[in-house]
Parts: sequence; C-alpha cells; structure tokens
Amino acid sequence: MVALYDKRADLPVSVFVDLLAAAREHIDILVYAAVFLHEAYPRLNDLLRERAAEGCNVRIAVEDADSANVQQRGKEEEFGHGIESRCRLALMHYRPLLTVPGIEMRTHGTTLYNSLYRADDQLLVNAHVWGVNAYGAPVRHLRRNNDGGMFNTYADSFNAVWETARPVAG
Repeated sequence: MVALYDKRADLPVSVFVDLLAAAREHIDILVYAAVFLHEAYPRLNDLLRERAAEGCNVRIAVEDADSANVQQRGKEEEFGHGIESRCRLALMHYRPLLTVPGIEMRTHGTTLYNSLYRADDQLLVNAHVWGVNAYGAPVRHLRRNNDGGMFNTYADSFNAVWETARPVAG
C-alpha cells in the first residue's frame, strides 16, 4: 500500500492526473460516474487521447444510468436521481473518445463496491460506503508487488466487470 486517504475529497485531483499521465501500458477506470475528474481537470479527455496515441490501452466503464443498481445507490445515498444524472453526464464527457483508437468505453450494471482508477502497476481504490457519497469515502493507493496481492484482486475485479459490460454505441 502506498497511501490511505480518509476521504476521496482529501486527494488533490493532481493525484489522479499524475497517476494517469504516468501510464504507459494500461489505464482502467471503473466508476458509477466520477464526473469530478472532468470537472476538476477539463483536459482529461486530451490526456487519455495522448496516452492512447502513445500505445496505452484505455478502458473506461461507467455505470448504466438505467440499471437497478443506480436506482438503489441513489436511495442509499439519499441523493435520489442525482446519481442517474451523473452517470449520463459522465457518458457525455467521455463520448468524444468513442472513436479514438486505443480507447474503449462500456457501461455496466453491476453493484460497485469500489471505484477503480488503474494506471499500469498503480491503483486508486475509492471504497463505496453505504449511505455515503464517494467523495466522503476512503481511498487506498496501491502498487502491485511481486506476488500481486491486493492489487491483483482489484485488477481481476475490473476485468470481471469489463467482461459483463456493454460497449457504448457511437
């Protein structure tokens, strides 16, 4: 483990940006919406395009706004339809990347226990806590070690969700 943060809101957006900017092989993003990234760093799509142009494989999985899990999460957070609109907004932000070689985008309908932000051998894991918005929940910064350990558990989780997710239509 590299670091532990009490709340995602405690992390400067530069932690996310620096992590993604350093990626050379893989960027994997698994979220309900994570619109905070685009709002705090308007060049996010440019950064992802640059990484893909240099050979980095980028995979982005956003929650399907119409899934039962989004409805349930909205009730738990007492945020109502807010999470649905954030999922739709996330797709609007990412939509310009649909035709970029090296970038794939899908929607999933799974229950997310964590949002994942992977860049090569580093991973930010934003825990989801019942009734708490993601910005108020803890984040673990992991680095892959020789035996894989916790890092591989989360990377495998991403892959499992990715396999069930549907490509976003252009």
